[in-house]
Amino acid sequence: MNILVTDFVLVLLIFIRILTAFIATPVYGHASIPSQVKVFLSIVIAYIIFSVSNPTNIAVDFNIWWLFAMAIKEIIVGLIIGFSINLVFYGFNFAGTFIGFDMGLAMAQVMNPIEETNGNVIGEVIYFLALMIFFIIDGHQYVIRALAFSFQVIPLGEFKSNEALFNLIIKYSSLVFVISVKIAAPILVSFFLIHIAEGILARMIPQMQVFFVTQPLKIGIGFLLLVTILPVYFYVIKNLLQDFENKLYTLVRAMG
Repeated sequence: MNILVTDFVLVLLIFIRILTAFIATPVYGHASIPSQVKVFLSIVIAYIIFSVSNPTNIAVDFNIWWLFAMAIKEIIVGLIIGFSINLVFYGFNFAGTFIGFDMGLAMAQVMNPIEETNGNVIGEVIYFLALMIFFIIDGHQYVIRALAFSFQVIPLGEFKSNEALFNLIIKYSSLVFVISVKIAAPILVSFFLIHIAEGILARMIPQMQVFFVTQPLKIGIGFLLLVTILPVYFYVIKNLLQDFENKLYTLVRAMG
């Protein structure tokens, strides 16, 4: 009976880490996926990882405070892994916000039913484009691989917060702005030249309402540029997502 209870506690701790990571990830954590599916998938993966890793060398203490402390550590590990994947998608969404603002679509907000937030139209388009590429490159699988790898590097209850981990989290958080500028740079540069032309035109013909004349033109040029550089966006987003897989493994090692 003690062996069965010990195995149950170990599977429960593995399940907590996986479930919290799934809740924080951009794919598995969507509100469109029912909670029952998330729990069932987490239980199946937890049982598989327990069967493969067989972490029976962990001394289980049947104490409520020990269980509470272990659960908190597993929640922290799962949230760090899941939230770090979200950072790259925040960068894509932020880039779309930059582009939409320059195109004059700052007031064109749409409701994202999955995240239950309002967002810029272009930002939502780039966000869902990144999600599509994420599935194409099997990103949903490397999330599971990263979780399985985390149990090899970070045994149950062995989470360590150190300076290297905090430095990596800060570094990866700053990538949100780097990624957004990389994605939005072609449009931002193009519209910077357009804004200069607007200023020159306004000085040359003061009687003309430059804003009302150029605003529809800016929207049309913006969509034309987006369609033109869409293949480049596919290539850049794919490389950024693949590069973030290595960064995720580095982050997991820092917690070990």
